[in-house]
Amino acid sequence: LKLRQRARERQIVSLKYVDNHDYSTWGQILNILPLVDVCDNRISTLGTTSIKGGLLGSDGVLGYIVSYPAPRNAVSGGRYESDALDYVDVVERVLEECITQANDCKTLGLCSQRSSFLIWRQDDGQPVTPLISWQDNRGAGSCADLRPHENLIRELAGLPLTPYYFAPKLRGILIDNPGWLDKLASGDWLVGTLDTFLIWRLSSGRHFVTDASMAARTQLMDIGQQQWSVELCALFGIPLKILPHIRKSESMGLAIDNGLMLQASIGDQSAALLAGIKTDGEEAMVNLGTGCFVVRYSHEENNVPVGYLRTVVYQDQLLQAHFAMEGTLNSIAAALAPYPTDDCVIGDMARDEVYCLAEPSGLGAPFFREDIGVRFSQNVEHMTRHQIAVLLMEAVVFRVARILEDFHRVSPLKRVYLGGGLSRVDCLKQGIACCIPLDVYRLLQNEASLQGAALLASGMLSASIRETERVMCEVDTGRIQQKYKCWKLWLDSLCNTGVA
Repeated sequence: LKLRQRARERQIVSLKYVDNHDYSTWGQILNILPLVDVCDNRISTLGTTSIKGGLLGSDGVLGYIVSYPAPRNAVSGGRYESDALDYVDVVERVLEECITQANDCKTLGLCSQRSSFLIWRQDDGQPVTPLISWQDNRGAGSCADLRPHENLIRELAGLPLTPYYFAPKLRGILIDNPGWLDKLASGDWLVGTLDTFLIWRLSSGRHFVTDASMAARTQLMDIGQQQWSVELCALFGIPLKILPHIRKSESMGLAIDNGLMLQASIGDQSAALLAGIKTDGEEAMVNLGTGCFVVRYSHEENNVPVGYLRTVVYQDQLLQAHFAMEGTLNSIAAALAPYPTDDCVIGDMARDEVYCLAEPSGLGAPFFREDIGVRFSQNVEHMTRHQIAVLLMEAVVFRVARILEDFHRVSPLKRVYLGGGLSRVDCLKQGIACCIPLDVYRLLQNEASLQGAALLASGMLSASIRETERVMCEVDTGRIQQKYKCWKLWLDSLCNTGVA
């Protein structure tokens, strides 16, 4: 009851992690976040992400954060690969450090980057393939072959037919290696997403599972039934029997070798949503990180706007699925990284008539245009790096506003919450506040995915411990809103004419 009473939202300036909580009390949790590298096949630089763990006190505040760099991706010819055993090594190190501070805590929550997967041997757990990232494009041929079935795939899986997902890539790998399917069908080899491999390794092969939120991003699950789809498996040529068991996302009760009990496993974006917004459908979250995910809970099966994703956020202990609609911007961090974005201010926006798109790996939902990435309406060779930075941030702001506008049209939104590392950039967050007629807040918790997985594992309320600051637009919004209207016309013209 006290936790529920304290769950009301607080507006504060900063969030401070306190390290002296009593982690042996009810509701504390050990939590780990494995992620993959972030990079893009149209740029030459590689970024890194982290594998993180932390402890959640009974007051819902994260403390004792442990972080190590994740293994780097090797990128070659559109292939994005990393060493899965390196992930296991770092995960075990993070868990060990957290356990030393956890007193009697035995509860584990896990969240993982979605769609990355591998094949490994059942007898000794050694990988047959590297960990293949969602960015890897070897599923492109499968998408071309299955284009006539695109509508059925979209209807069952809730996802567009693109190479990002597990199914197209695995189909391509099995076609290229004809003998591998027999190894998988016999059980000699196993295949699964990163969460499945980690859980399998941490339990010495006792648990071959994934949760509903991760299964929903493979393109093989019927999201209406939250079960592997016989039709989708047949289309992709992937036997249903080789896939891991789908489990509910919370109250899992899976013992692992180090004495912990895995109680929750969930995709990283779902975990961030749990920590960020309430489930009433009146709020949306904009997660501004490597890419940008604009998400709101969706309680009606058929109210997702055309082109947007319908996905499972999580499946609760009563086996009830919680759904969301999702719009995406691809690789925005890579587009912004070379430019002085921190020097830009909101007053710099909408000073010219040049329009821009800022997604190096192609437009995400609802467009899904791989042929349109970073694009300017005019030649910008005469512009300074500062001016180009402003244009790129305008592109992010306007794309986010367009998605929120589509969501609001389906059913009214009241509030928008900004999370992720790029939400700290003043020009971005204020630009969004200037473009949309809704209250905008920035989430101050720095580890939203970590906190979301911990809240789910501990049984606390979704978004129960949420600390925010109100984002205000500090300039006259008229000029920015006028450019936004013109930008929408330019984008529609660009997409409708099919210009490459």
